[in-house]
Amino acid sequence: MCQTEKAVKEVREDSAAIFEVHQMMLEDEDYTEAIHNIIGGEKVNAEYAVGMTGDNFSEMFAGMEDDYMKARAADVKDISNRVVRILNGQEDIDLNSMEPSIIIADDLSPSETVQMDKEKILAFVTIHGSAISIRQFLPA
Repeated sequence: MCQTEKAVKEVREDSAAIFEVHQMMLEDEDYTEAIHNIIGGEKVNAEYAVGMTGDNFSEMFAGMEDDYMKARAADVKDISNRVVRILNGQEDIDLNSMEPSIIIADDLSPSETVQMDKEKILAFVTIHGSAISIRQFLPA
């Protein structure tokens, strides 16, 4: 089951839309061209180029005045971090088998939260992020 299908099944459809944004970003020519340009211009590996592109695009979104667009900065970082993990051969942590827990983290990405069994989440404590980030766990 793909990430978007899992998200739609387990959380509200509006929360699952974030993964459609992820897919669109991965297909975005500016994003992919920036990665190719860094690889070719700096003669670096793909992991580095994806990380740098993610940082650059995230800063660009964070600097926008529109709150919705500012929030997309976290999405860009999430996408880039996931691609880097895949390129490094790292697997996602299986969060479905967790015990009932209070989640304490610096921040949580949409792809991390969608993997959690919402019936086992007692609370979230994060330094960064927003209520929008955890809205998928609230009753519809």
